[in-house]
Amino acid sequence: MTERVQNDRRSILAAIFLALQLTFLVDYAVAQESEEVVRVDTELVAFEVTVTDSGGRPIPNLTAEDFRVFESGTERTIDFFQPIKKDAGRPLSIVLALDVSGSMTDIEIARLRSAMQSFISGLSSYNSYFAVVSFAMEVKTLQGFTNRRDRLERSFDKLGRDQDGSSTHAYDAVDDSIRLITRKSPKTIKGKLPKRVVVLVTDGFPVGDVVSPDTLVERANAAETSVYSVILPSYSRLQADKRPVITLLEASGLIERTGGKSFYATESSLESLFQTLAEEITASYAIAFYPDKNDNGSRDPTKARAVRIRSKKGFNVRQNRTEYKPKD
Repeated sequence: MTERVQNDRRSILAAIFLALQLTFLVDYAVAQESEEVVRVDTELVAFEVTVTDSGGRPIPNLTAEDFRVFESGTERTIDFFQPIKKDAGRPLSIVLALDVSGSMTDIEIARLRSAMQSFISGLSSYNSYFAVVSFAMEVKTLQGFTNRRDRLERSFDKLGRDQDGSSTHAYDAVDDSIRLITRKSPKTIKGKLPKRVVVLVTDGFPVGDVVSPDTLVERANAAETSVYSVILPSYSRLQADKRPVITLLEASGLIERTGGKSFYATESSLESLFQTLAEEITASYAIAFYPDKNDNGSRDPTKARAVRIRSKKGFNVRQNRTEYKPKD
């Protein structure tokens, strides 16, 4: 082998070695970046808050400077803040859980479908994704998460009364919806925290459920999910003064303890009600902080820590949860 050939061979080997080194460095850098993303997702403690004035109207366009966060009585720095905005803002992950039990009439199902279409259309300018489940004695997933109107329309075509039996598994439907969110809606999407919502449309009187409300609250809080309810007109228990009697669903605390809200529909208000619901959902803020690890062992690391979020301007603040448990 000539000296020139040997030199060429050494040059080729050196080039291959250099390429391998560069590949290793790039892979290492990507791994380091991935670990950083995992660290953020794992350690950040996030809360969803809705702010309203004294008349119950949502307050938009607030900033991090408008809030104070207290953990077990100690004020914390807000490390992460995101409102919901149109177009490329925070994603919305919404499960529509629809009651199709025998007490639903064909007219109500038609009106419900029309209201759902308006609701989805009203949120089309947001970064929104929807899933649809129906329930009576059984809970059925009609459509997984999608932002395609044609697929959602086809899922609404599947709506129909289930006249067999007398059970209304509303709690089980919420449980399945939370599981769907946990499995299919990432905790972060392109650096943004999705607003996670279950909209439960029902009579407010669950019957025959397997899961308990307290268990649901725990699972919803762990999944950072708020549950809203819509009570349909044929189900509303009205007193003489036209104020609705509290339902079993509301009495359970599920709605309040997950940061949601109950809405009562009338014969003429279904579409306007869902418009109000859309405004409520989008007037929301993600507020997060890194938990304090420098407590000198003075607190039990397995015990839940209370968190209270306040408005500096005195507005009413509703949280999706009021405590969290530190992660191992």
